[in-house]
Amino acid sequence: MSRRLATACLVALATLALPAQTPLTYPATRKADVVDDYHGTKVADPYRWLEDDRSAETAAWVEAQNKVTQGYLGQIPERKAIEARLTKLWDYEKFGAPSRHGKVYVYSHNTGLQNQGVLYVTTDLKDRGRVLLDPNSLSTDGTVSLGSTVFTEDGKLMAYSLSKGGADLNIWKVRTVETGQDLADELPQGRNSVGGWAQDGSGFYYTRYPLPKDRSALTGVFKNQQLFFHRLGSPVEQDEVIYERPDQPDWGFGAGPTDDGRWLVIYQNQGTDRRSRVFLKDLTKPGAKVEPFLDKFDATYRIVGSDGDTFYVMTDQGAPRSRLVAIQKGSPEPAAWKTILAEGPGRDVLAGVSLVAGRFAATWRIHALNTVRLYDLQGKQEREIALPGVGSLSGFGGRRAHTEAFYGFTSYNRPTTLYRYDFATGKSEVFRQPKVAFDPAAFEVTQVFYNSKDGTRIPMFLAHKKGLKLDGSNPTLLYGYGGFNIPAAPTYSPANLAWMELGGVFANVCLRGGSEYGRAWYEAGRLKKKQNVFDDFIAAAEWLIAEKYTATPKLAIHGGSNGGLLVGACMAQRPELFGAALPAVGVMDMLRYHKFTIGWMWKSDYDCSDEADGFKYLMTYSPVHTLKAGVKYPPTLVTTGDHDDRVVPAHSHKFIATLQAAQAGSAPVLTRIETNAGHGAGKPTAKQIAERADQWAFLVKNLTMTLPKGFGK
Repeated sequence: MSRRLATACLVALATLALPAQTPLTYPATRKADVVDDYHGTKVADPYRWLEDDRSAETAAWVEAQNKVTQGYLGQIPERKAIEARLTKLWDYEKFGAPSRHGKVYVYSHNTGLQNQGVLYVTTDLKDRGRVLLDPNSLSTDGTVSLGSTVFTEDGKLMAYSLSKGGADLNIWKVRTVETGQDLADELPQGRNSVGGWAQDGSGFYYTRYPLPKDRSALTGVFKNQQLFFHRLGSPVEQDEVIYERPDQPDWGFGAGPTDDGRWLVIYQNQGTDRRSRVFLKDLTKPGAKVEPFLDKFDATYRIVGSDGDTFYVMTDQGAPRSRLVAIQKGSPEPAAWKTILAEGPGRDVLAGVSLVAGRFAATWRIHALNTVRLYDLQGKQEREIALPGVGSLSGFGGRRAHTEAFYGFTSYNRPTTLYRYDFATGKSEVFRQPKVAFDPAAFEVTQVFYNSKDGTRIPMFLAHKKGLKLDGSNPTLLYGYGGFNIPAAPTYSPANLAWMELGGVFANVCLRGGSEYGRAWYEAGRLKKKQNVFDDFIAAAEWLIAEKYTATPKLAIHGGSNGGLLVGACMAQRPELFGAALPAVGVMDMLRYHKFTIGWMWKSDYDCSDEADGFKYLMTYSPVHTLKAGVKYPPTLVTTGDHDDRVVPAHSHKFIATLQAAQAGSAPVLTRIETNAGHGAGKPTAKQIAERADQWAFLVKNLTMTLPKGFGK
């Protein structure tokens, strides 16, 4: 019997064993007579009214849906034990890697269950130092979070952003590091980003979009980004416009000065397209204009450092898996470049480079696992930082004059351990290692490979208790993302550790659309090739069943944002394959995603329904449009936030409304809508624990799991 036939038989038999459910009564969702004409094709959109996230009708619908969902989850007896165990696992000290600015070090610290990490400053790493900023004091429910921080070179001033509920809209303030007091300077709420300070600390460079007329709505579209310089003490309204392109409303910018303060480097991007342009402004010449440097928009460019008119640039021009080159300002043509680090052999990817301690620290991604190698400025390798196991290594940031760097290692069974590297001695030492309420050695992490539908070899990470029996009975959570050039990598999560303690297998797939193998891997999962991502994910599920890790009644799928789209599309295409689904903050309406906030930026990954070919392809997988009435879909718990201004909640609202109307079986299809919550970043610890407890309780019930003896005690 072939593996594919065996898999099909297993799926068919397993589907019969799905647990019986008592049908739920869902809130009535009004259907409106809304029909759009896409290039001659009529498409109904009966739940268009749910796009108005601030209407009284939508608010009442959200309240009614949450009431049904909480009623269902509240009756699951295992939920309290799950929440208790999650709380205990979350309760450990968490440290962020220190960054050095002048004579001070800055790092984040969370005692364990604080809603937000606290920012500390010290001049001696042996001393904890003092609190520089505590976001927990800024709101009673912990929903105000610290976003980015940008320090002056001497470490005397800090620009920092705050947001409510993890929303992308933020405000920026300026704090004096020595006193902990804020200056009067403030950027009003908007989609703002500070790129760097002037070398003398007189002000900073930042980008912003003009706000939509209705600042409270999520339906405004952000375009026409501008680059400004804010001089301390002057009104924001008088800030100098450094660069703008009203003739190119889709252009976005990022900017910051080089280490020596001579050049302002301006990056131009267009949506989520990997390609970029680079412009330069000579800061040593008053009145100097912004000039193009690398402006063909033919590849990705990132300036790592500079020596006078020589720029060290990481690029995938002529090297799909990236390389490091030296480019003279007056000779930007590729023929004149000097290669410092050539493209790696085989499928090795140059994933990142920093110039620190007078040398290059290069991160190489080898089959989705990172290692760091140190090179001199001519590209001669000095040493390699070895991985202590199957996991992720990251860090080695800093400035050229520094003599030390910090890096971290993490895996599914190991919270991040921080290391300090001394460039003078070439030695690493443990800087911070958390104490946790479990034995990491009781779990194992492995990497496996399987074939997708078209034969492409796909990597996947598996984490579970040691001694796992391959008898098809293990509850398994299959997680994926697959897009926007973002790689999958082993990382620690208290929630996933709790899942493994429950006897579950956690599987994370390196889907096409990410950057695991460079540009070609990314290109193979975008635009008209997006179906490859779904095929990769479905093939992973089939492999896990065929290899007897699990079976359909025990197999759940999970993903967020673009990963939420992944889950929605796959459960629509193969509803019989999965035992449960957890789509989070997903992009579910592929015909209208570009009409909200920054959704238009995703056209380079998704294509767009404004074009006939784009519409035709998007209709083949758009979750809202591919659900079919009369189909038995797996138990589903959708999660979203009512303040999500990236993937607006309308996506999840319309998806669950469509799913509830289409569902033929008795399996529950519910939505959990968090209030005062955004896309995910900055979510308070208490809300994270509560959400995960609900999700895991939902899976325990619907995958018919039994809690291990003493779990949660």
